[in-house]
Amino acid sequence: MLDPVFQNTSIDYFHSSVAETKTDWPAELSEIMGPIAIAQAVEEISQWPAYAPTPLRQFTGLAAELGVHNIYYKDEATRFGLGSFKALGGAYAVLCLLRRELSQKLDREVDFAEIRSGALAEHTRNIMVATATDGNHGRSVAWGSQQFNCGCTIYIHAEVSEGRKAAMEAFGATVVRVDGNYDASVQQAERDANDNGWFIVSDTSYEGYVDLPRHVAAGYTLFMDEAIAAINAIDGESAPTHVFVQGGVGGLASAVFGYLWQKYGRDRPRFVMVEPNLADCLLQSARNARATLVDIQDETIMAGLSCGEVSLLGWRIIEPCVDDYLSIDDELVAPTMRMLADGAFDQAPVVAGESGVAGLSGLIAACQQPSLKTALGLTAQSRVMVIGTEGATDPEIYEQIVGRPATAVA
Repeated sequence: MLDPVFQNTSIDYFHSSVAETKTDWPAELSEIMGPIAIAQAVEEISQWPAYAPTPLRQFTGLAAELGVHNIYYKDEATRFGLGSFKALGGAYAVLCLLRRELSQKLDREVDFAEIRSGALAEHTRNIMVATATDGNHGRSVAWGSQQFNCGCTIYIHAEVSEGRKAAMEAFGATVVRVDGNYDASVQQAERDANDNGWFIVSDTSYEGYVDLPRHVAAGYTLFMDEAIAAINAIDGESAPTHVFVQGGVGGLASAVFGYLWQKYGRDRPRFVMVEPNLADCLLQSARNARATLVDIQDETIMAGLSCGEVSLLGWRIIEPCVDDYLSIDDELVAPTMRMLADGAFDQAPVVAGESGVAGLSGLIAACQQPSLKTALGLTAQSRVMVIGTEGATDPEIYEQIVGRPATAVA
């Protein structure tokens, strides 16, 4: 039985009137994330040591409870041992940066394999990358910097946990804590990088900074390649009917929705964005028909989604294709995490972190509220995909919420 909070919670809902529901992928958006960039990222990352596809789980029992046909849950908790999908993006962008800089420095084309081999370590050691993070992106950048032999400085805001800070330091990164929220850490990283000649490797884009976020998004698409292959093995070539994805700055969502829009064109699924109501910059941007800054006053428990400013490139993909926006209360997070850990509705126990359950939480709550379920077009024939973007990226916080360690759940 589902927690009553899903039925009683308040959800802010906005349906976009500008989403292009029956159109093919616009050619001009391929400059942001086109098929060539996706293919290059998939080919490269799949050659990294310890690469293995993460599981696609089916929550058939939960689907029956919610009155939909099936729920596919792409579980990114084990990706490269880093605990989240972001292992794919930040580290790949570090590699792309190093290739670009070394090709210029050595006046020849440097390839990925040469950097991966360590043959150019005497050059990569002189390059410093920096980024701001709520935790998972920074962990990926730190890990990638360690793998590819360059320096790394990470900026975190006041509310990032000590456990997430320690995880980045374990990969050799220097971690700097900044007063204020995530956006304050982004601004400090930018200032220090400019002063010191460092290279920002961000998962968000803004005016004057668009190159590396393209590579971050391309890296994310690898898990979509895996997910669609697994869904095809279950249901044939038909696309999911709905895809629920958590927000943040929009980098993940633009990668997921962009990949699917390219693949299925005018037959793409219905795209639903889910955000914390304490950090709903994407919903507010859609409502205002322009990128809108949200001044975050209180931090959401969904730490990885605590972002007040949308990604410039991400918004270019999101605005014309996202059909529906939901912002949800933090009160939904703990029941969803515990439900997954308990193996409710007959699925195997799943370790999922606070930010990783946002899409699923939004789906469950929407299905418990008949008018919203109808508005989203969710029926007994709906096959819904959600992304479990992280596992227990802070084991202490996970144990506090779920009531037992992630190791016991797994």
